[in-house]
Amino acid sequence: MVLPRKLLLLLIAWLAFAGTSSLALAAEFYTEDLRSPMAEAGPQGLEAFLVRPAAPKRYPLALLSHGSPRSFDDRATMSAHKYYGIALEYARRGFAALIVMRRGYGTSPGGRVDSVGACATAAYLPAAAVAVADLRAAIDAMARRSDVTTTGMIAAGHSAGGLATVALSAQALPGLVAAINFAGGRGSRDDDDVCNPDGLAQAFASFGRTSRVPMLWVYATNDLFFGPDLARRFYDGFRAGGGSAKFIAAPPYGEDGHYLYSVVGRPQWTPFVDAFLRERSLGGRDILSPPDPLPPPSQLNEAARGEFMRYLASTMPHKAFAVSPNGGYGWRSGRTTVDDAQRDSLAACMKWSPACTLYALDDRLTGAAQQSSTDQSARAR
Repeated sequence: MVLPRKLLLLLIAWLAFAGTSSLALAAEFYTEDLRSPMAEAGPQGLEAFLVRPAAPKRYPLALLSHGSPRSFDDRATMSAHKYYGIALEYARRGFAALIVMRRGYGTSPGGRVDSVGACATAAYLPAAAVAVADLRAAIDAMARRSDVTTTGMIAAGHSAGGLATVALSAQALPGLVAAINFAGGRGSRDDDDVCNPDGLAQAFASFGRTSRVPMLWVYATNDLFFGPDLARRFYDGFRAGGGSAKFIAAPPYGEDGHYLYSVVGRPQWTPFVDAFLRERSLGGRDILSPPDPLPPPSQLNEAARGEFMRYLASTMPHKAFAVSPNGGYGWRSGRTTVDDAQRDSLAACMKWSPACTLYALDDRLTGAAQQSSTDQSARAR
């Protein structure tokens, strides 16, 4: 199967975009699966995923908060790994980016602990307080690490995570120096249909009375969750209370601008973030490049090389690519652990050949593949 043209063009466009900065530097990144301790979450704790530059030092925390799907059942399918592409953008800018799944999302226990109640009387302040408690627990856990500092940290969130980030900014946390709200809100049950919009606007106004952290707010003008008029109500109420924020009405994005803050949307939203960070002298001085593209296994034919390009384009760790000497292959992404990705990709490859070895794990070559690539480079010289 060859690489679909649309996906290939998206990958090429992203690689070109990532390499346009004159400040881009080749870099490697460290990732770690975590369970963030929290008494209310029980012994299992909160699901979390950390992405930072690989160089050993302490990096300021970028605490990233996710949205809430309209259907409660969809919460179980969520994963911190799905936000790897977003987190990588903050790691490229010199942060230790932590995606934490709040209680009731992904594998974090909690059920409906953050429910807003009946639609007509949706109560957003108690739900936001639950989200803030989860985020604060994650901050406390990160403060105990030797590779992360909460001094000079930032917070960023999307949709329900944007609302949670605004609520977090209202608590005057030591070390929190800036926050970003992408399309923040709760209670959207259908396009342009929000539960108790007056109560939601009042919640934002309430946070503005105590929030003094500089904020960036970004809402696309074709957002179907929280449209332009409602977003302005949120902002005006927040500012009236004394909150500090810059509002950007971003151009329309796709069919629903609520999804501007996405992996595919990176070329559109990262300039807003960069300008905001530069104004406050935050993040690394240079923007690091994404992980270098891996060379395809030499034994693959043209169609199989297209599949390897699909592997590279996948932003769902954990992933692995296995190959056989005669050009057979198998790959899987979005696995819970590296071991799962390795096992499943080898099993997929062995459907075609009994002699399969692991070629790549996530964004790096395995030891044997790396040696083979080095030997080939040496012969080429």
